[in-house]
Amino acid sequence: MSSAEAPPREPAVSKADERLVRRSPARQLLGRPELGSVVGAVAVLVFFSVAAEPFLRASSLSTVLYASSTIGIMAVPVALLMIGGEFDLSAGVMVVSSALISSMFSYQMTANTWVGVGVSLLVTLAIGVFNGFLLTRTKLPSFLITLGTFFMLTGLNLGFTKLISGTVSTKTIADMEGFESARALFASHLTIGDVDVQITIVWWLVLVAVATWILLRTRVGNWIFAVGGNSDAARAVGVPVTKTKIGLYMGVAFAAWVSGQHLLFSYDAIQSGDGVGNEFLYIIAAAVGGCLMTGGFGSAIGAAVGAFIFGMTSKGIVYAQWNPDWYKFFLGAMLLLATLLNAWVRKRAEEKA
Repeated sequence: MSSAEAPPREPAVSKADERLVRRSPARQLLGRPELGSVVGAVAVLVFFSVAAEPFLRASSLSTVLYASSTIGIMAVPVALLMIGGEFDLSAGVMVVSSALISSMFSYQMTANTWVGVGVSLLVTLAIGVFNGFLLTRTKLPSFLITLGTFFMLTGLNLGFTKLISGTVSTKTIADMEGFESARALFASHLTIGDVDVQITIVWWLVLVAVATWILLRTRVGNWIFAVGGNSDAARAVGVPVTKTKIGLYMGVAFAAWVSGQHLLFSYDAIQSGDGVGNEFLYIIAAAVGGCLMTGGFGSAIGAAVGAFIFGMTSKGIVYAQWNPDWYKFFLGAMLLLATLLNAWVRKRAEEKA
């Protein structure tokens, strides 16, 4: 058959053209990791607004936001770590370790409290580097690595506190130089109208904004998603997997330092046994916010919404005058429901993509 007799060829459509096709707003919405948590947050807000009359008062919402921020400050970097495919079971006790280091160093050295704060930052970041380095060197699951760190920090917190102070709590540092200025940064409150807003809410919102910018607007964000999706494939295309994972653990450590300083300068003394179990709250908040346990999917905004759900629940139960013993049951049920909802939303998004 001659070229003149050949049938007309169909126009070629490149894969690049397919990627340029605009997605509808509905498809974009279904693809958002935090969609399920936003729906859940609205439901919880409406529920407690009806069940507890004081819930919508300005002072009550301020209390809810404060409770949310104490979880949210840690939930944001934990979410980034989960997107990167890893966990940190030492995050809860690391907060207390950070506070203990600041308190005991300042007290024992009779130094300005800012010296203790600086030493605490360095040591806490070193713990994050230790977790990340050991993970990448040994190739062991992060569950095992950080579980070991959890027990070591728990023992060190109690052992050093009793060795130095003679009790399970630190000595007060409220009368030491630099205490008031440090409190202003980590544990003060702002007055807006007739409502007191804790400084931790500002820390929380700043961390959410920075984490969101990193994930969506920087090359590091691409690395985090790539490492969480498939670390071997990411390494093959030049992603610095080791540095990325160590950086993620350092992010968790930095947030633990912020939370620890807030704890210290709010009460001026620290109980060495606190913090155990809080790591699960951070992980649950991130999971409720849409982060997959398998990595590669999630958002900082979703983790913030998950923390807000916790804040509403913990305070809503009080305002409704219910038995607080049911709180942890609610957390477990919420985790299961959110996980199922997030899986359904993601499946629908993949079907419509």
